[in-house]
Amino acid sequence: MLYYLFDYLQTVGFPGARLMDYITFRSGCALMLSLFIALVFGRKIIDRLQLMQVGEIIRDLGLEGQMQKKGTPTMGGVIIIISILIPCLLVGNLSNVYMILMLVTTMWLGTLGFLDDYLKMSRHNKDGMSGKFKIAGQIGLGLVVGITMYASPDVVIRENVETDNIQNGELVVTYKAENIKTTQTTIPFVKNNNFDYAYLTQWMGEHAQTGGWILFVIVIIIAISGTSNGANLTDGLDGLCTGISAIIGVALAIMAYLGGNIIYSSYLNIMYIPGSEELVVYMSAFIGALIGFLWYNAFPAQVFMGDTGSLTLGGIIAVFAILIHKELLIPLLCAIFFIEDLSVMLQVTYFKYTKKRYGAGRRIFKMTPLHHHFQKPGNSGIDAILQAPLRAIPESKIVTRFWIIGIFLAAITFVTLKIR
Repeated sequence: MLYYLFDYLQTVGFPGARLMDYITFRSGCALMLSLFIALVFGRKIIDRLQLMQVGEIIRDLGLEGQMQKKGTPTMGGVIIIISILIPCLLVGNLSNVYMILMLVTTMWLGTLGFLDDYLKMSRHNKDGMSGKFKIAGQIGLGLVVGITMYASPDVVIRENVETDNIQNGELVVTYKAENIKTTQTTIPFVKNNNFDYAYLTQWMGEHAQTGGWILFVIVIIIAISGTSNGANLTDGLDGLCTGISAIIGVALAIMAYLGGNIIYSSYLNIMYIPGSEELVVYMSAFIGALIGFLWYNAFPAQVFMGDTGSLTLGGIIAVFAILIHKELLIPLLCAIFFIEDLSVMLQVTYFKYTKKRYGAGRRIFKMTPLHHHFQKPGNSGIDAILQAPLRAIPESKIVTRFWIIGIFLAAITFVTLKIR
């Protein structure tokens, strides 16, 4: 809204009105606004949640300090969502298709997570929304994002062209004059980092491009479901999911800024996506909201984000990566989310298999999701293959180490783009 006000002020020659034309200025404003909202109004929302007795339901799993968290306000993801939406509505370009899709994603998954938390509170147990309804909601969002990207004339890329400079032997990167609608995406370890899903559907002949779009939509659904559920499982320790999501957000914001600027795209030889620079404004609000929320969510947490926050964060990260054509980098950038996912699947599968074969279920980890494995001491009567570490690690140290791993993964993600 302020974006359009300043746009009008330019027409009347108001001094400084052109500042809103700069992505860096609006991104800075979005970050500061979201941080301010999360810090100031977050406290009021927490107090309100306490009055409403919206406390976390805790099951005794024998973890140190676990039962002390009982009654801590949950559904704090509302703080994150509000802190993202308000700055984007104020300083964002609401006619930009990328901004619109991110706002829809935030509201869609925020509503899904809120309903899940509400059902848990109303039933006074950990059984919220049925898993099939969550998956249905995530699939629905994937279809909305995929169909919009297919149908919108504004969702395009500019193909990069590599030529060798005969005089000095240097590689020169230029871009074709016209924008194209394509299913190309970024993939590491190849010469120009571009991969087209239509390559996999060439057997369809003249319908190969249509097949590529169908395959792309399937990848979108998998990315959203996997990342959203992975973030949900990661949200088990104070500040863990919040900090990791903020680190991922910084990496994605840099990618969006570089990919939305034709000069930097050419210099780095990466895909140029016209209009995607607006996503930097959104991600700045996302980062500010998470930092502000971390003020209250850090150990010992004064509020938990609940499914309202965790499902939303994972979905936001996935859709953002999809819009900047970096969805195939998600498994590396968000590896912690997927490892948490994988640890649960392996544990459940192995337990069922051993129970059927030997009559008693056995475990791979002392406890899942994986972060809880480190909270339990080894050789304490738990029938698990992996007993290390033998001594339980304090919660705050586990969280900090996972953050460090998240930073390492973000750095490696950027490095892979230059290894060709």
